[in-house]
Amino acid sequence: MKIAVTGLGAVSGIGLNVSGNVESLRRKRHGMARPQFFATELDVPVSEVKLSNAELAKCLNLNAERVYSRTALLGLMAAREALTDSGISTDKMRVGFISSTSVGGMDLSEVFYNDFRTDHNRGRLRMVSQHDCGSSTEFIANQLGIKGFQTTVSTACSSAGNAIMLGARMLKHNMLDAVIAGGTDALCKFTLNGFNSLMILDKEHCRPFDATRAGLNLGEGAGYIVMQRYEDAVREPYCLLTGYANANDAYHQTGCSPEGNGAFKSMSEAMTVASLQPSDIDYINVHGTATPNNDLSEATAIRRIFGDSVPFSSVKAFIGHTLGASEGIEAVYSALSVKNGYVYPNLNFKSVDPNIGLSPETEFAEGRNIRNVLSNAFGFGGNDTSLIFSKID
Repeated sequence: MKIAVTGLGAVSGIGLNVSGNVESLRRKRHGMARPQFFATELDVPVSEVKLSNAELAKCLNLNAERVYSRTALLGLMAAREALTDSGISTDKMRVGFISSTSVGGMDLSEVFYNDFRTDHNRGRLRMVSQHDCGSSTEFIANQLGIKGFQTTVSTACSSAGNAIMLGARMLKHNMLDAVIAGGTDALCKFTLNGFNSLMILDKEHCRPFDATRAGLNLGEGAGYIVMQRYEDAVREPYCLLTGYANANDAYHQTGCSPEGNGAFKSMSEAMTVASLQPSDIDYINVHGTATPNNDLSEATAIRRIFGDSVPFSSVKAFIGHTLGASEGIEAVYSALSVKNGYVYPNLNFKSVDPNIGLSPETEFAEGRNIRNVLSNAFGFGGNDTSLIFSKID
């Protein structure tokens, strides 16, 4: 059974829709700047979506009197674009919504806590009512008119990849006719302080795979794809989702094994599901966070499978590490890579790390003959997910 990708939607620090994201990638226009929509003492760059919550709500034609988590607003913007792009109707077929997030509505919870910690009789409870990760999923599904299956996946940075994998499996087992899957995450103090405590934030613009890399930059956004069985597609699909796998090396709570065992397993198993050999992969959208551990571990796994010949790049110097949304956004990029032959530039790469020995793509390209794209999303605890997007024969 062929699983087709029929709709795309994305919002990030470099664009409010899919076309805006692609144009920024083409022009090497990143989204990094100091935070402007929440207060922090940390002097680090982040990739924020360039609209306030009020502006996002206005764009979405939502009631200005209500309070919405930023995670929910970003997710609705991307999911609505993907649904419209697909041409499907939520009231005429079994449509599921599988969304992922890591922070949920914590941006609002932080506002509540500022008042509550000084006086337990203060604080607006509506600020914590959206704290749970599932709250944004329910809100988006209701706004889209999805009354059937909906669920939330939260496995750190591999969340959206796992949401897409679950959706594909449900389609294969005829449990749904169409599924909108991906993820959404907003920046907030909790995640910024948390990554700072791990000492993996770069105070400068991050440099994935470069010998001088010193850590990651965080970002926010949302990305969703619509999947259907190929024969049910209303419009011409972008590509097929042919392979997917999740593996766990369980090496460390926040780090990957030096040998890249989890990454090796997830990439290898995804190719097995897709019935592909390493030589069939034409481009890898790597996880590429720019931390010393992640890039070395992922590169080690890539060399174990592909040697040193496969083109690859990381987009996280553009959009930051968007956590639970990362593979949602990057799945959109990967589908377009197959459809249009896109290869995305790995910003800020200048010098090869001798421990890695690989050089990523540094220029935007289009029109290449790309048959299969491998897209990686690796999370805390070694929860590693790989997806394969393939050209339609």
